[in-house]
Amino acid sequence: MGRIAGVTAAETRERLLRAAAEVFAERGYDGTRVADIAAAAGVSNGALYAHFGSKAELLVAALRTYGPRLLATLFAADPDRSVKELLLVIGRWLPRRRDTRGYLIVEALVAARRDEDVAGPMRDYVGERADWLADLVRAAQGGGELDPVVSPGALAHLCLLLAMGSALVTPDLHTVDDAEWSALLARLVGALVPPATSPHTEAEHPK
Repeated sequence: MGRIAGVTAAETRERLLRAAAEVFAERGYDGTRVADIAAAAGVSNGALYAHFGSKAELLVAALRTYGPRLLATLFAADPDRSVKELLLVIGRWLPRRRDTRGYLIVEALVAARRDEDVAGPMRDYVGERADWLADLVRAAQGGGELDPVVSPGALAHLCLLLAMGSALVTPDLHTVDDAEWSALLARLVGALVPPATSPHTEAEHPK
């Protein structure tokens, strides 16, 4: 079972990534063999290795392609939406049930603790996500949306912890009332907004 007739190399790679995301999420990293992914994609092991050098490389590539990217998707769809609103939308989504691929990040994080071949690429992946978030925070601070005293790196780290932790604490394990969760998020995000300047303060320190 080699490359399928009429299928391009790019299409074969996409097949492999889709199959990897589904198989890893279903069986876990340790429980998945390269042959399982090749079979699910309908290609040979040799065709798989023509695109990916190892199971670890395939795991991180699948995560990059199919991992949760709700924030980036929302931002791309509406770049004029305030960062405060983006944080609230994402925060309200965190406690909800994910599809199978949504748990791919869990498999990658667990595998990274045991396998240095996974840990190295995962450090790069997480670092890229943190940098992207920190840049978004800096842009919001420059536009006056977020308090400039807030550390972009620390806020990015908090967002990563919440997002990745939510993949572990699923609704099957614990649920939260939607209204109560939304109210808490509003309080937390509100604390990131620059403090309002009172008329008395402006009179004392005119611009």
